[in-house]
Amino acid sequence: MSVNAGDGTHAGDVARAADSPPGAAGERAFALGPRGRTHLRIRSDEVGTPLDLGELWAQRELLYFLVWRDVKVRYKQTLMGAAWVLVQPFFTMLVFTAVFHRLGGFRSDGLPYPLFAYAGLLLWVFFSQAVTNATHSLVVNSALVTKVYFPRMYVPAAAVGAGLVDLAVASALLAGLIVYYGVEPTWRLLLAPLYVLLTVVLALGLGLLTSAVTVKYRDVRHALPFLIQLLLFASPVIYPLSVVPEKWRWAAALNPLAGVFEGFRASIAGRPVDLQTTAVSAVSALALLALSAYVFRRFEGTFADLI
Repeated sequence: MSVNAGDGTHAGDVARAADSPPGAAGERAFALGPRGRTHLRIRSDEVGTPLDLGELWAQRELLYFLVWRDVKVRYKQTLMGAAWVLVQPFFTMLVFTAVFHRLGGFRSDGLPYPLFAYAGLLLWVFFSQAVTNATHSLVVNSALVTKVYFPRMYVPAAAVGAGLVDLAVASALLAGLIVYYGVEPTWRLLLAPLYVLLTVVLALGLGLLTSAVTVKYRDVRHALPFLIQLLLFASPVIYPLSVVPEKWRWAAALNPLAGVFEGFRASIAGRPVDLQTTAVSAVSALALLALSAYVFRRFEGTFADLI
């Protein structure tokens, strides 16, 4: 049922009540109604864990402000500003070209290896940083989470959204490499945003999951850098999927990031994309996002007590 709390309800009382764990009556949820009225909605635990898409949509402007805040904080009092976004993938690309291509003899499926490596690193740097920042986001913003009621899902989502700004800046260097190496774009280049979107969904899904678990188990943030490093070498970032032996290629293709990197580079080179690996990436990304959203909402009621 829904109870109108009236116009005189204090915002602090609403925030504290919203952060309190559900009692026997069920889960408590607050939302601002017309003319600033506050409504108290009591749900039974038997109805499960609702996602409340309506609430997320109604407060969508908050996501924009959180993303913009994260972007400004990231480059506040920095000497080079957004240029740092180009430094990491560019110099990593140079090292990978010298070590893995020149010395190791890694192939690049017809693309110049620097372009091949940078295209993979562009998405990888976004993915790894988005997941890392999203994992720490709830703990870093503990004061905000414990004092004000709002959809907590927007905190890790803002960390992922802020990474899109970095991705857009770093994409300028990718365009320069395409022109420098004389790669003629085809209509398949229009598929590149699809693989960027899949990367965003994967990062958001994993970030929601790890951020929720980190509130209760702080070990996650210590293990995450090691797992991210392992995932780098398990994904075709610095090598093409074609170098994997045929009998094990199916296992490598089960990695959702494999279809993303392979498809993104194929769209740049103008080659046909592998629809099977793309489908694996798309299904895995959506399944991970759905599971993570459920787990996040399931744990959300305990954030204020544990953080």
